[in-house]
Amino acid sequence: REAIADETPSVNERRLLDNVSKRVRLWKEIAPYYSDQEYGDGKTAESRGTEAVLNALILVSHDARLGQLSDDARAAFDNMWALQQTTGEGRGAWRWLQFDLRPWEAGDSEYFGAALAALAVGIAPENYRVRSEIQSNLKLLSEYLDRQYSKQSLFNRLVLLWASTKWPSVIDLERQESIIREIRDKQREDGGWALSSLERTWKGASLRAYARSWIRQDGTIVERRSDGYATGLVTLILQQQGSASESVCLQRGLDWLERNQNKTGGWWPAYSLNKRRNPSSDIGRFMSDAATAYAVLALTEAKHH
Repeated sequence: REAIADETPSVNERRLLDNVSKRVRLWKEIAPYYSDQEYGDGKTAESRGTEAVLNALILVSHDARLGQLSDDARAAFDNMWALQQTTGEGRGAWRWLQFDLRPWEAGDSEYFGAALAALAVGIAPENYRVRSEIQSNLKLLSEYLDRQYSKQSLFNRLVLLWASTKWPSVIDLERQESIIREIRDKQREDGGWALSSLERTWKGASLRAYARSWIRQDGTIVERRSDGYATGLVTLILQQQGSASESVCLQRGLDWLERNQNKTGGWWPAYSLNKRRNPSSDIGRFMSDAATAYAVLALTEAKHH
């Protein structure tokens, strides 16, 4: 809204915030979006964990612009910390929805969720991060992000780099620089990035999982073209990270975004990693919606600079 000098929340923005706030206030009474009964064992816990992190991130992102932490955002954090795992391999993280859908709801997406939780903590106004009552939670979260780091795709580590722009100590400088070098190496000749190359990993992956990074569930080949989601996400994070040495790489990415907006519909292209989708269907538009959101965030950030 700032980029077009409109300070009034849109109807949809207000509706989204109101809906999230309502679910936070009624947290102990409402049903999860996905339950064990309808979707199989574990889905209630996965749904609760995922929603708790996203609710906190949405509300603190709004509060950060105002510089004041709302009661609803504080309650969302309380809900989130109450669901943090304290035992097992996932201790420090949250149960996360797994529907074998990359990059957000797959086997390694628990790390993605934990990185988003770290981002929420970093964004939160009023020095929320230094509060004594959450220090043990932050320690658990930091230890998880460090412990599981080496197994992650570049996509997951990229979200962690984003969190570090708001919470610097969540990742050390050497790892920050390593991620940036990898990002630079993955940039395509046209200046953009492809989500498939960020999401692909062989580290700790099964042969089936590695094959899936090249071939989708329906047997079609994963798109390798630059897309608006990957390019928008990378350029947004590089700007917030503030690495001057990457200015050429960054500018090429922003140029790609400027060149590749659909001039009729206003959106940016992106491609499912899971199946070939009809781009004009609701499910097909899901990726282009995400791409458009991040492209706008990146270009708005560039306008500020």
